[in-house]
Amino acid sequence: MSKDKLKRFAEIATFPNVFQRDCAFKGKWNQEFFKNNHPIILELGCGRGEYTVNLAQRFPEKNFIGIDVKGARLWRGAKTAVEEKMDNVAFLRIQIESLMDYFGEDEIAEIWITFPDPQPTSRREKKRLTYNRYLEYYRILLVPNGIVHLKTDNDGLYAYTQEKLEELKITPVKQTSDLYQSELLDEILSIKTTYEARYLKEGKNINYISFQLAKKQ
Repeated sequence: MSKDKLKRFAEIATFPNVFQRDCAFKGKWNQEFFKNNHPIILELGCGRGEYTVNLAQRFPEKNFIGIDVKGARLWRGAKTAVEEKMDNVAFLRIQIESLMDYFGEDEIAEIWITFPDPQPTSRREKKRLTYNRYLEYYRILLVPNGIVHLKTDNDGLYAYTQEKLEELKITPVKQTSDLYQSELLDEILSIKTTYEARYLKEGKNINYISFQLAKKQ
């Protein structure tokens, strides 16, 4: 492991906005960390936390939590939030598979999935963040009418997600296979992660789809 990574791991352990596997805020994030009743938005696979931080800057009346297992990546977003004294931002260093251990039913208002690993081979389908198991997690965690947003450069993952929603008889709220050439592009959707900026420079199209998951009766 490089000296830079070791330094970052040591530093995030001191940040008041970074929590790791022993975090015990399930169902109590607003009461015990944010100290308010504002809506909570998650960014899954947040990497350096560009979306988490940018959204938090634009919406001080909402709370944001970036989730990633890579501590050296989380460091950047967490450090920015600490330096700018942003009290509506937190980061959680966990595997997304364990999401249900850290959040309660109806605790989340929105979920952003920004450029996840597409897990392209069929044997890795269960790891895709729009696989049935994850969609069920989101359904439980989201408030009624809560929204899931997916941005990806991977056409296969976009098509796969469309197929999953069709199987569940869910009509997307919004969707496009070329975000930057569509009428959907706005101030929020034009926020770019490091990977996204790279993909755009390479001439790749960016897919976007948002949807709601109805509560079970």
